[in-house]
Amino acid sequence: MRTFDEIHALSAARHGGAEALEAKLMKPDPDITDLPEDRWLSTMAKCIFQAGFNWKVIENKWDGFETAFDGFDTGRCAFMDDEKFDQLLQDTRIVRNGTKIAAVRDNAAFLLELRGEGGAGRVLGGWPSSDYIGLLEMLKKRGSRLGGSTAQYAMRFAGRDAFILSRDVTARLIAEGVIDKPATSKTAMKAVQAAFNEWMAQSGRSLSEISRVLAFSC
Repeated sequence: MRTFDEIHALSAARHGGAEALEAKLMKPDPDITDLPEDRWLSTMAKCIFQAGFNWKVIENKWDGFETAFDGFDTGRCAFMDDEKFDQLLQDTRIVRNGTKIAAVRDNAAFLLELRGEGGAGRVLGGWPSSDYIGLLEMLKKRGSRLGGSTAQYAMRFAGRDAFILSRDVTARLIAEGVIDKPATSKTAMKAVQAAFNEWMAQSGRSLSEISRVLAFSC
């Protein structure tokens, strides 16, 4: 497995040098633990609706989503009654997918549960980056439709430190011998986490930055 500096050099060579590469890297929000509950829910919902759909369509309609879901107020969404649910199924401001609408309600209830554990900001934002796969596993088990890449994108877009196992990141991990195919098993995910932890130790950088460097190296 190459060192982080070696992979960084590969990426820099492909993207106009080290300075140009640095400008493309994404750093996590240092105040992520202060992110309000409704913004966690909004980001989760957006990533869920984007999954398997045209992202631009969701982006263009997102103001309508915010209005239709009452600003993603956690209490209102968690206690959505049948009348509200049926209204959303007819609401042309959003993509009317009943399963995904239900996921918003379920994830709002999940975020309410986290209040008893310190709150969404503390639990999701404060989860150690060295055990990021543990966070992903928790989201898959306790959240709704938050498995696979959906949770990875939701955490990144919310601003927390995160890697995304995109096609390019996966290609680099395979090239480095970390995995031999896309990581879906627990064993493969542990290997991915171990590699990222080693690169974090070498570089002092975040998961988000390392993930982007890996992607740009391919």
